[in-house]
Amino acid sequence: MESVFKAAVEELDGQKPMVVATVVRTSGSTPQKSGAKLLVREDGSGVGTLGGGCVEGDIWFAAQELLKRGGDAELRDYELNEDLAAQDGLVCGGTMYFLIDPVRQPDPYRDFAAQAADAYAGGPPMAIVNVTAAPSHSDVQVGAKMLVRENGDTQGGLGDSVLEAMTVAKARDLMAMGKNDYLRFDDGVECYIEAYTTPPTLVLIGGGHVSNAIVPIAKGVGFRIFVFDDREQFANPDRFPDADITMVGDYRNGFDDLPVNANSFVVVATRGHQFDDAAVSGALRTPASYIGLLGSKRKTILIFEELIRNGFDAEELRRINAPIGLDIGGRTPEEIAISVMSEIIAFRLGGTGGSMKLQERLLDKAIERAARSPVTERAIAAGS
Repeated sequence: MESVFKAAVEELDGQKPMVVATVVRTSGSTPQKSGAKLLVREDGSGVGTLGGGCVEGDIWFAAQELLKRGGDAELRDYELNEDLAAQDGLVCGGTMYFLIDPVRQPDPYRDFAAQAADAYAGGPPMAIVNVTAAPSHSDVQVGAKMLVRENGDTQGGLGDSVLEAMTVAKARDLMAMGKNDYLRFDDGVECYIEAYTTPPTLVLIGGGHVSNAIVPIAKGVGFRIFVFDDREQFANPDRFPDADITMVGDYRNGFDDLPVNANSFVVVATRGHQFDDAAVSGALRTPASYIGLLGSKRKTILIFEELIRNGFDAEELRRINAPIGLDIGGRTPEEIAISVMSEIIAFRLGGTGGSMKLQERLLDKAIERAARSPVTERAIAAGS
């Protein structure tokens, strides 16, 4: 999405109209989730994606028509049914809702897009509230927007002060990890809130084998990476060429020199019990949303006991995910790295960490439906 906002700033600086289409809500199984964006330029080119296939093609066409004939923002839904599956092979079975938003004047969208791009680059977090549905008699209009800053200040408006107050509180909650949400109100107004902050940051405390195996996985899914060790040979650019920051220092106080925020995820994997204790103590003083400790249950209990003796309370201990990782039976550093990153991604995105294997009742249903269907040519050929 960062590329979409940067492109939007360029287009508006050139006084060129455009359309920004956003997936604001989904239900069921869909190729993209809420937050996906596509910018369609006046010349027909675009930046971003909504998931591909004929649905994206339809949105693209609708965007070009809005640019040609004029028109206001609109909400469209697409049910990914068997007809679409026949065209594109999208056997998803869900519904996608798109806000198709024409932008013809720089203000205020240009400023909103610039601040979103700045948030990605390390600037202050922010959020944009978009009205996606409103009754015809309402003063609120589909396409109305409001920017919300970290301190609760706003820019723009939604046409209703009560609605603005309610959405500001939710927008500030979403900023920590740059999440989004869809809200429905009793008066029929619906809003999509998209929050933006720096990319997620993984802070690896200890530069051993497991941390070394974690880095390529984390880098591949978009994390910035900080590596911190008290030994220079274990925290340097040669050992961790993909790290954004490598730092040598004291485990307990080293966090003071790292830009840790709420969108940071700390993994403590030092070389010994006493170092783990110091590193966890330091991590608990940061606003990081996730703190994980590598090791056995026995070591975890010993460290928890030491933390209590050092003045930490039970609620602070509950912030620690220990032993870290999902139970996949991993033993090697590479297997443990997959387990650790799987848990962190599930925590960040709201996943359960459970198996996604088809339930027995759904398997039985598929078998029953297949049994009632005509025999396919492939089955006939296989039996001949």
